[in-house]
Amino acid sequence: MKNYQIAEEKIDPNSSRYPYCIVWTPIPVLSWLFPFIGHMGICTSSGVIRDFAGPYFVSEDNMAFGRPTKYWMLDVSKVYASGSNAWDTAVHDASEEYKHRMHNLCCDNCHSHVAMALNLMRYDNSTSWNMVNLCLLALIHGKHVSCAGFLKTWLPFLILTAVVVSLALYVNLR
Repeated sequence: MKNYQIAEEKIDPNSSRYPYCIVWTPIPVLSWLFPFIGHMGICTSSGVIRDFAGPYFVSEDNMAFGRPTKYWMLDVSKVYASGSNAWDTAVHDASEEYKHRMHNLCCDNCHSHVAMALNLMRYDNSTSWNMVNLCLLALIHGKHVSCAGFLKTWLPFLILTAVVVSLALYVNLR
C-alpha cells in the first residue's frame, strides 16, 4: 500500500507523469460517438507514457491523440512477475514486441499493447488481460486528470446526443 501512495503523490498531469498508471485519451469522432472507446497507454515506474500509436510504432511520452484525459492508477504490489524491476521490464518488453506489429483498430491495438504488458508482469496474478476488460475497467476505475479532461472526454458525446434528441423531438412533434 505504501508504494501505491508514493506513486499517487508523483502523479503530475501538468508534465504528463503518471507512474504505474494506465492512461487514456479520446479518439476524435470515435470517442464522440462511443465515449468508452479511446486511445490507451501504459506508464513506466517513472511515469513515462508508452503507447502503441500506429503500425510498427510505440510512442514514448507523445500519445497519438494528445495528452491523457483519464488515468487509472494500478497497485505495483499486485505485480507477480519475478525480477527487481518487473513493471518496467514488462512495459519495455511489450513495447519492443509491438514495434514489430501492424496496428489493427479492431484486434491488435493500443489496448492489446497494454494488455500484453499486464500479462507479462502477471498483474493481479492474471495472464488473461485483454482489450475488452481493459476498456471496461478503465471506464470504471479511471479518474479524469482535470475538469478540462472531463469536458474533452464527455462534451462532444453530450452535444451529439443533445442534437440527436432535439432533432428526434422536432421531427416527431411537428
